[in-house]
Amino acid sequence: QVQVVESGGGLVQAGGSLRLSCVVSGSPGRINSFGWYRQAPGRELVARITRGGLTNYADSVVGRFTISRDNANNATVYLQMNRLKSEDTAVYYCNINGGRGIFWGQGTQVTVSS
Repeated sequence: QVQVVESGGGLVQAGGSLRLSCVVSGSPGRINSFGWYRQAPGRELVARITRGGLTNYADSVVGRFTISRDNANNATVYLQMNRLKSEDTAVYYCNINGGRGIFWGQGTQVTVSS
């Protein structure tokens, strides 16, 4: 059974930083991409990184957020969030596009106070 677990959310003041982590366990198959999405209220793609290392970001986070993989552990991905704004407040979800399907975590809450 595939498990996707996010961590690192919390309450931070505007202008602050957080780093989210996503760890995948089980057998998702060959991972084609990791993605971070957020929901507040609709679900939108925040950042994605492919197996080949290509990244793309939502326009609203370009220059502030960075997605990266743990090179020592291909089952871990991070989202470094800097210069956070109140509009970044949302539940953040990790998404795995694997050879055996698409998998989601339960989400981690990020709240930015102004």
